[in-house]
Amino acid sequence: MIKTVEWVDGKVVMIDQRLLPEEEVYNSYTDYHEVAEAIKSLVVRGAPAIGVAAAMGIALGAQAIQTTDYKIFIQKINQVTETIKKTRPTAVNLFWAIERTKALIQSLSDRSVPEIKLRLIEESIKIHDEDIEINKKMGRFGAELFKDGDSILTHCNAGALATAGYGTALGVIRAVVEQNKKIHVYVDETRPYLQGARLTAWELMKENIPMTLITDNMSGYFMSKSKINRVIVGADRIAANGDVANKIGTYSVAVLAKYHGIPFYVAAPASTFDLNIASGSEIPIEERTSEEITHIYGQSIAPEGVKAAHPAFDVTPYTLISAIITEKGVINSPDTKKIKATLG
Repeated sequence: MIKTVEWVDGKVVMIDQRLLPEEEVYNSYTDYHEVAEAIKSLVVRGAPAIGVAAAMGIALGAQAIQTTDYKIFIQKINQVTETIKKTRPTAVNLFWAIERTKALIQSLSDRSVPEIKLRLIEESIKIHDEDIEINKKMGRFGAELFKDGDSILTHCNAGALATAGYGTALGVIRAVVEQNKKIHVYVDETRPYLQGARLTAWELMKENIPMTLITDNMSGYFMSKSKINRVIVGADRIAANGDVANKIGTYSVAVLAKYHGIPFYVAAPASTFDLNIASGSEIPIEERTSEEITHIYGQSIAPEGVKAAHPAFDVTPYTLISAIITEKGVINSPDTKKIKATLG
């Protein structure tokens, strides 16, 4: 299994996803500022993986706080969490992990600071391990929606690299393969950062899962030729009504799938739901640098000085979604009532 992010001997170790598929490099981080920068610069990406990295970054930051006074420790750890919080605004797992660690610290107010530091390490590892088990459970639920002979389109990377391991959307695909169903996966390249071409294709090829790489603007063509009969994607935040924020381009794929009568599935853990947000219109959309549009691997592909827009995510309305697959079960034709009933 790919080790996306883990705690090793007092360090946070991450595979540098910016270098894939050419190089498989693992970076070790000893300072929470480094972890924050790694999240911001896409060394690690994917909502669940970001959540794990955030928890481990906070645990790392806690170890460097030189005090035994609980109040001073709280002041210092709040600085750590604020730094981590400012890295990526859309992926809700980041904030979920921060709130989980803060709740743990509050529950340990009668314990010594050294014990709290140790418990933060343990909690971050627990979040990591839970994520893998959640993904596997989600995979088993989702696999029942697929049959032998399916051709499946996936957008961006929602695999082991986007999680602690196994994957959300790709986790479902892995579970389908584990059931000995013969499938074929169409992977769109996912401009501008090419997570599909660089990461998803890399993962599937490592596991010998049959696949075909296509450009983003080929999806409609292959759907019209009946080459694709299922779509599955991950999510970075899901509103209470089922609107889904995911990598830019997801909305377009969902519209195409709806037109062609193709089921469109979203695979995401309960931690990706933000029930404090009524609909997708309230989800903050991260705007990244225009250079990621105008350049590939540092090489300019556009006229110098051209204006470029780069929203990193878009929102797919719940009305376009056939089902949301979670570790708590499959939510068919999702809406506010069904989501609340499933998540509890």
